[in-house]
Amino acid sequence: MSAAKNINITLKVWRQKNDKAKGNIETYKLDNVSTASSFLEMLDQLNEQLINEKKEPVAFDHDCREGICGSCSLYINGRPHGPDTGITTCQLHMRMFNDGDTIFIEPWRSAAFPVIKDLVVDRSAFDRIQQAGGFVSVNTSGNTIDANSIPIPKDDADTAFMSAACIGCGACVASCKNGSAMLFVGAKVSQYALLPQGKVEATQRVLNMVRQMDEEGFGNCTNTGACEVECPKGISLESIARLNRELMKASFK
Repeated sequence: MSAAKNINITLKVWRQKNDKAKGNIETYKLDNVSTASSFLEMLDQLNEQLINEKKEPVAFDHDCREGICGSCSLYINGRPHGPDTGITTCQLHMRMFNDGDTIFIEPWRSAAFPVIKDLVVDRSAFDRIQQAGGFVSVNTSGNTIDANSIPIPKDDADTAFMSAACIGCGACVASCKNGSAMLFVGAKVSQYALLPQGKVEATQRVLNMVRQMDEEGFGNCTNTGACEVECPKGISLESIARLNRELMKASFK
């Protein structure tokens, strides 16, 4: 890896006071940005500059900054999470950009994800989908059950684990021309459909989650595959196929 250096960049950032206000692109010059810094550290540097200039800093979502929480949701140069693959925005580093680059930064674009302020969007629609059926009901009576007490084929366990890796960031929705959440819902359904603990409530789970997804205003899937390409956790389109199979089975019961 080459040694870190400083670059000068131009930022085109979406600014919007709230969900009712009309937003616009603002231009900022930012000098001496280390290529060793993360993208969010670069935004921290921008905000420090704006505060020193007595201007309002840019609002953006973040929490863990480790690619786990799914909070960071930026549309960078026309791609969810930016030009790298298999990472979230917080894992993107400035070495992916060159001196003199102009970088466009926007929030997720979806009717189901209204802008709260600037680059922050409301993704509580995902929470409501989860609440509709993304769980298993277990009465432990205070006695927790050992995780490996039920034998499960390794292939099923591995596939369920891969589906459970979804962090709910919303990149699938942002990348989809239809604003579909099928990859997200497919991942959440798949992680239970493959395990015996999830089979008891399988019918109601898929019906309730798909109904809630439709009520939230997400579009339908037309298999363009953009969601799979941009997903930072590599969730496969097989999850959508499994979701459709589960929905078909549930519809005929």
